[in-house]
Formats: sequence, structure tokens, C-alpha cells
Amino acid sequence: MTEPEVLIEKQDGLGLITLNRPKAINALNHEMALAITDALRAWADDDAIRTVAVTGAGERGLCAGGDIVAIHRDAAGGAAGPDSPTGRFWRDEYVLNALIGRYPKPYVVVMDGIVMGGGVGLSGHGSHRIVTERSKIGMPEVGIGFIPDVGGTYLLAKTPGELGTHVALTTARMDAGDAIAAGFADYFVASEHLPALLDTLRTEAADIAIAKFATDAPESGLLAQRAWIDSCYRADTVDEIVANLQASDAKEAAKAAADILAKSPVALKVTLRSLRSARTASNLESVLNEEYRVSIASLSSHDLVEGIRAQVIDKDRNPQWSPASLADVTAAQVDAYFAELGDKELGLVSND
Repeated sequence: MTEPEVLIEKQDGLGLITLNRPKAINALNHEMALAITDALRAWADDDAIRTVAVTGAGERGLCAGGDIVAIHRDAAGGAAGPDSPTGRFWRDEYVLNALIGRYPKPYVVVMDGIVMGGGVGLSGHGSHRIVTERSKIGMPEVGIGFIPDVGGTYLLAKTPGELGTHVALTTARMDAGDAIAAGFADYFVASEHLPALLDTLRTEAADIAIAKFATDAPESGLLAQRAWIDSCYRADTVDEIVANLQASDAKEAAKAAADILAKSPVALKVTLRSLRSARTASNLESVLNEEYRVSIASLSSHDLVEGIRAQVIDKDRNPQWSPASLADVTAAQVDAYFAELGDKELGLVSND
């Protein structure tokens, strides 16, 4: 008999959610998002639950992101818009992200191994975010012609200086020290102590349990590079950012420029606009509302279909972007990603 894709356990004051697709690095699909939402809503008012913990089955990661093969199937088959299967999935996924951001009880999430895209949505908005020596965290969307979502632009925009802009445009991976420095995580716990930590959460309050196992995080290599990152990425356009990187004396800057130029030009420009918009947003819900518009527009774009094809389907790693260069992307093309959706808006409202 096939195991459920999300394991829900309630015992000794702990509500434990385990993403259970280890062969797919626990990639998130619609049914999983709904199951997690149902559990969280039930436990929010359950006096028998003191703390919620979220982890991933297997040793490869918490969650590699959304099920992009299913997304490609919709996009390539012409199933776009808010009422498509992917549009409905994103709607419910973003509702879940907002629920996590305002959860009334301690939400302890174990960000062990790979945590990408949708995995960041399940973790980055939680109250107690734990990383390990195996953590690899990132928002790699522009590499498949997509734009950071799941509240990712909210997190990226609030990093120190321009670290989030660098991570978003290059798809750089953050280790444990980087994630804590960038505000994506809170505590470092060695992976060997995770089973004991989860056991202790059954008998102790979250803060006390984590304090028993948390140690100093490794230093952040990303934070150490902030001087050149801030200098190069504070520009208002991707074109200027690339020019700044290419002119920089920092040896890492040239690689960053090359990394950016390999990504979808239109996705890069939409991403920068999304990041700058999120920087001035007052709450997560308003950012998710805008991200939903952008994601829905992406679903009918050439570059999302082509990017997933090149990276995941055919794996030739040679996407043919359209427009092909930053210079070819028009303001109207970028504006189209932010078009309002009428009565199909996500419509999340903040309680602030």
C-alpha cells in the first residue's frame, strides 16, 4: 500500500508534519499543500497541540520546491490562468504560506538538506527555522524562466543590503551560515541531533528544546562579500547590475555576471521589479497577492516552458530564451506580468 505524501502525527503536545516524497526530494504538489493546510488549521485551536514541527523524509532535503514537471505539463499544454490546475495549486500554496507567516503557535521547521522554491515557502515564514551543516537554500526560479514566489521576494527583499538581489538573480545557494545571516533561518543544529530535538519538542517548549541543541552557526561567506554585492546590485536595472559586476574588481563579481546572463532575460527583469516592490511592502499578504499575478502570467510565457524543458525534461541545459537578451526585453513585456486579475485575484488580506 502506498504511503501518504504527507505524514500527519499528533502526539504528546507535538503536531508533526513530514513531507513524504523522498525520491522527489519531497517536492510539493497540490494535495500535499492542502493536507498541510488542513492540519495547521485544525491544530491552531487544538489545546492538545503546543508546538508544530515540519520536516522532510529521507536525507536529501526538506523540499526541492514545487512539482515543476506538473507545472510544465500545464504550461506546455496550454492550461494557463488562475483556473488551471497549476493556478489553483499556487492559490492554495500561497494561502498556506500566509497561514504559516501568522501561525499562532511555535512553527518549528527543519531545513536540513535541499530547500528550494516552494520549500522556502514552507519554511522561511515560520517562527523557528532550523538549518544544519547540510542545508542548501535558494530561490532558483530565474534559471527556469520563472520568478521567485511563495513569499520568497518578501524574504529576499528584507536581507541585509543587496544580498537577496544577488541570490535571486544568480540563483546562488545559501549554506547554514548564509541563511541565518540573510534572515532565512534562525538556529543552527547539527543534523545528528535532529531526532533528539524532535523528541524533546514533545516534552519541552520550542525555545527550550531548541536551545538544548543549537550551536553557533558557521560564518557566512555571503555576508563577507556584502561590500561588492551592495555596490553592484543597488542599481535600478538588471542591465546596470550586470555592467557593475563586469566592471568590479571583486573576483566573484565576474562569475555573478556570467551566472545572471545565463538566465531568462525577462524573468530577471520581472524579478528585480518584484524585489523592489516587496522591499516597500508592509506585509507578506500583499507580496503574495502580487506574486500570484506574476506567477499566473509566467504560466503562459515562453520562457517557463522552455526553462523547465531544458533543465528538467530534456536536460540539455541549453534554454533558448525569448527575448534572447536583456536589451530585447521591453517595458511592456515586464508590465504584463503585473496585470491585475479582476475577480481572480488571490485577495489575501493582512490582519495588521
